[in-house]
Amino acid sequence: MDVLENWTQPMGTAPLMFIAAGAVALLLFLIIKFKMHAFVALILVSLLTAFVTGIPAGSITDVLLAGFGDTIASVGLLVGLGVMLGRLVEVSGGAQALADSLMRLFGEKRAPLALGVASLIFGFPVFLDAALVVMLPVIFAVARRLGGGILLYALPAAGAFSVMHVFLVPHPGPVAAASLLDANVGLLVLAGLIVALPTWVVAGYIFGQVSGRKNIRPVPEFISGGPQQEHDEHPPHAGVVVAMLLLPILLITMNTVLNTLATSGVLNGDATWVGVLQTLGATPIALLISVLVASVVLGTRRGRSRSTIEKLLDGSLGPICAIILITGAGGMFGGVLVASGIGDALAGSLENIGMPIMIAGFVISTIIRVAQGSATVALTTSAALMQPLVAAGDYNAMQVVAIVLALSAGSVMLSHVNDSGFWLVGKFLELDVKTTLKTWTVMETIIGFVGFLLSWAIFGVASA
Repeated sequence: MDVLENWTQPMGTAPLMFIAAGAVALLLFLIIKFKMHAFVALILVSLLTAFVTGIPAGSITDVLLAGFGDTIASVGLLVGLGVMLGRLVEVSGGAQALADSLMRLFGEKRAPLALGVASLIFGFPVFLDAALVVMLPVIFAVARRLGGGILLYALPAAGAFSVMHVFLVPHPGPVAAASLLDANVGLLVLAGLIVALPTWVVAGYIFGQVSGRKNIRPVPEFISGGPQQEHDEHPPHAGVVVAMLLLPILLITMNTVLNTLATSGVLNGDATWVGVLQTLGATPIALLISVLVASVVLGTRRGRSRSTIEKLLDGSLGPICAIILITGAGGMFGGVLVASGIGDALAGSLENIGMPIMIAGFVISTIIRVAQGSATVALTTSAALMQPLVAAGDYNAMQVVAIVLALSAGSVMLSHVNDSGFWLVGKFLELDVKTTLKTWTVMETIIGFVGFLLSWAIFGVASA
């Protein structure tokens, strides 16, 4: 960091590691026991850590703002545009249309599979909490019509939203981790899908079916599923919805392919047309294009006025402001860890004990997840802790992506009573704590283990 280029950390590894452990413990205490908001707690702990580690007082503010600003610059655009796209799909009735179409395609006997596939598609731009609330009326209706208990249908859908939330951009955790570790977002999308889809089959669909048949619970009254979402009386065709959700993925993939071809010398990377296409495929621009297209296809062409669309998009941003700010504060904490030398000390310690970087990242992310509950905070914090180790390791682009996915896998492990998702699923489905632990917690843990194994396999292939 430029503001500290003439400063050298005088402390040794042992005191720095002690400070790091104390900082994380204090952060968890403030959030869990003291009930301090995570945004405030992260800023406070970042400030205290900067003072205790001896960062020059005149440079502390610059260090804090640099860490916060660098993270917000990438996270804010992706999360904001992603939630706008999801809102347009939601209000148009796209989720319902997609589920209905897949029900016809798969048949009633495979209704859980149909709902799971619909949730995978719908969960790309929509956060877990919002996506689950949007899909609950559909899940309840199918469960009442076909019978077998609510979990038979709800677990595959909830599992789908979970894997998309932890492994795919534009969700805030993967976005923040990619930013902190300088991972290629295009490769992260492709590798994230490679990890997320098989993981969902094992944890969301197969385990969901087994658990749903063993734990038969009645379908709750509709009011328990949250307020009915207002959407068009005649929703768009399912193919239109799929096209809207695939558009940003295709643009991002185009960017990755062009970058690869330009790097390998197949294309002239200085050519104007290559630069234009690469810009259009950059993740924020791809999402911007998708929002603009969806505003027309799902908005004005369906009779909504421009002012109505503007209000819809504006309303979608409110609920995710806290997520963006918390993620930025996590980047601030990471910036302090790097600037103070704690990150280098951690990297050296992990190297000395011989723990492979994939296992180290997974374990650290899991510990933070279990301690404080939030997958986003766990992923952001663990990525910040791993940043110096990754930077010093001379890893190729795909290896870095695999490390991000390993951290993502750890961030979803062992969901329990300090996780908002635990209570969200339990309350919406009217489950007691014991049943929620036997179903949701076990499914989340399977997602973590399977996701880690697949990400480790990707790392191994990339290392060959």
